[in-house]
Amino acid sequence: MKQKIDKNGILLEDLDGFSLEMTLFCGQCFRWSQPEPGVFTGMAGNRFCTVIQRGESLFFPHMSQDELPFWLNYFDLETDYAPIRALLSQEPVLREAIGYAGGIRILRQDPWEALASFILSQNNNIKRITGLVERLCESFGTPISGTSQKAEKTVGYGFPSARRLASLTVEDLAPVRAGFRAKYLLDAAGKVVSGEVSLEKAALLPVDEGALELQKIQGVGPKVARCALLFGCQKIESLPVDTWVRKILARLYPHGLPSYAQPYAGIAQQYLFHYIRTFPERLKEPVAV
Repeated sequence: MKQKIDKNGILLEDLDGFSLEMTLFCGQCFRWSQPEPGVFTGMAGNRFCTVIQRGESLFFPHMSQDELPFWLNYFDLETDYAPIRALLSQEPVLREAIGYAGGIRILRQDPWEALASFILSQNNNIKRITGLVERLCESFGTPISGTSQKAEKTVGYGFPSARRLASLTVEDLAPVRAGFRAKYLLDAAGKVVSGEVSLEKAALLPVDEGALELQKIQGVGPKVARCALLFGCQKIESLPVDTWVRKILARLYPHGLPSYAQPYAGIAQQYLFHYIRTFPERLKEPVAV
């Protein structure tokens, strides 16, 4: 990866097989939009970003050099995915999935933001989850300012901290329209603030034990816990199982993913999830033996 920095912004070149669109819209985050082809705007934590992808290059307009490390980490751009893709491609279906969706990377999101977002994701689709997260941030997050050609304006809202949400009631969350998820979100905030649940501890434990730590929260089951571990704690061996992934495993991997794929199960899951959602007819083919 090459970097070019000038007064107009920062250009990153030679990004091997990275797809910003697939990465941002494959269901692992919910705070980004694509106002025009190749142009993406969004928030992570309390930071706003505009980024443009053209081929294997990314351009961050008007970004200063001291901001870049955060986004390099967030997009996981300093991890070499080529050997991971090569390893997983030993298996035919994964090879097909990687051929289609191999540009996906696992974002390095804030642990609390990931946990809260996936609590809101329960029994929902991506469009509706995005709306919930947006309303939560607009209602309780800090306004983030940016400069346009004419004047400074609010470009987004930070993600509300656990401490901020722990001070609220279910009635306070009414504008979010989270339904039954509101009480789960407040329970999560309260337990994280009190220390009853430790995101730092969950990140250090083996996946099964880390998931149990998070499942102390009301309404957090194995799927949400493993999503939080994968997308917020960088536990790439974590395998969240939703309806789609359950179908994939039952039909194509009745004996589980290959053993060599286990350390990268979360990455494999994202490739398969995005591929099979696009080509569901693949599930009608013969079962692997």
